[in-house]
Amino acid sequence: MPKFGNCTRWAVVLMCATLMSQGAISQSIDVGPDGLRVRPPEFVPDRAVPPRYDADDDISEDDAVRIARQEGMRRVERVREGRRGWVVVGVDRNGDDMRIMIGRDGEIIDVQRE
Repeated sequence: MPKFGNCTRWAVVLMCATLMSQGAISQSIDVGPDGLRVRPPEFVPDRAVPPRYDADDDISEDDAVRIARQEGMRRVERVREGRRGWVVVGVDRNGDDMRIMIGRDGEIIDVQRE
């Protein structure tokens, strides 16, 4: 086995440990004039975060359809604007009829499955 200095040996151990744990922790190493530095992990969201709506903003028909699809609606048959917000009627993943009432602020008021 080749002879390495004590610092080089620890650097190799640190790099091997980092590479083995790369799937669990997303960190990276910078090698520079000051030696090795481990950068803190970067936040990567698991899924897209739905946009938040202000109390003054009303959601659009497209937003209501997107929210209904996130709730499990596969096929949208009808969308209408009611007194309290949007009513989206369609079919879910199992082929059952579905009716979702969505408030003007984007909050789900009611979900009915038949």
